[in-house]
Amino acid sequence: MKFNSVYFLLLLTATASVVNSCTPSDREALLTFKSGLTEPYIGLFNSWTGNDCCSNWAGVTCDPTDGRVNDIILRGESEALEKTGRSGYMTGSLSPSLCKLDRLTTLIVADWKTISGEIPACITTLPHLRILDLIGNQLTGSLPSDIGKLTKLTVLNVADNRLTGPVPSSIVDLSSLMHLDLSNNKLSGELPKDIGKLKMMSRALVNHNELTGTIPESISGIYRLADLDLSSNHLTGSIPDKLGSMPVLSTLNLDSNKLSGEIPVSILSNGGLNIVNLSRNGLDGYLPDVFTAGSYFSVLDLSFNKLKGAIPKSLTAARYIGHLDLSNNHLCGSIPLGFPFDHLEASSFDNNDCLCGSPLMRIC
Repeated sequence: MKFNSVYFLLLLTATASVVNSCTPSDREALLTFKSGLTEPYIGLFNSWTGNDCCSNWAGVTCDPTDGRVNDIILRGESEALEKTGRSGYMTGSLSPSLCKLDRLTTLIVADWKTISGEIPACITTLPHLRILDLIGNQLTGSLPSDIGKLTKLTVLNVADNRLTGPVPSSIVDLSSLMHLDLSNNKLSGELPKDIGKLKMMSRALVNHNELTGTIPESISGIYRLADLDLSSNHLTGSIPDKLGSMPVLSTLNLDSNKLSGEIPVSILSNGGLNIVNLSRNGLDGYLPDVFTAGSYFSVLDLSFNKLKGAIPKSLTAARYIGHLDLSNNHLCGSIPLGFPFDHLEASSFDNNDCLCGSPLMRIC
């Protein structure tokens, strides 16, 4: 019996050792991924040696129960790089071998500045992927057309790359998506009309692209959305009135587009909106006189439009307005006295038709 107990313990120990080590197939996939990249400054991949990729391989973590790779987290702007006094640079491309890591939940290869090539199309076959963060590289090509297959994805961040093509229509099938950042690319075409299906999304940043078409009204149905940035595109049409009724929206950046029509009353009367930038469009009509003691704007920028009429006197009732810019419109009449006008620069009112009344401007 004693021999059998010792034998059992040895067998158990050996089994645990196997479970806690990296599987050969995952190790091979990681080494193929590594072979497509070069990182010359800090020797990030120097730790990728030996048979067990679950032990001390920089940026790699595994599930302790089965030794399968769960996370790859490689950031170019990291504490290790800051200690060297360098910014992160890594060249090469993302190998499709990543798609063999079918237990992957997190893939972060971010801020390396010179990683190029395309996003492997097979990445949409990773059924457990929750975080895909490839920000700050030089990736080209388009987003995979069937990206909607990643139904567990909560973060999709491919900002600051050189991606082209459309926003895939299947993106609306990412039912768990909370954070979407496609900014600073060259994406074109229209936003999917049914983008409002992304009910879990709290941030949608699609600024600095080449998008055309109108702002989908369905966005207003994303009740968790707090930040919406569609600035610096080629969007046309009017601003959907329902955007102003979104319950938790606090930042709305629609500047530098080709939007027209009047500013919806609902946007300026929404007490939850904190940053509103509608500048550099073709908005016209009068400024709604709807400000109250509940109005609180850190930024309210309506400059470079075609607004006319007087500045609403109700602006003086606002609880707080930090930065207000009404310049380069067709406003006329007296500038109201008191807060916030008593702390604004004359440049906030420059290049209007006939504004007057502020100590910094001509008297009526």
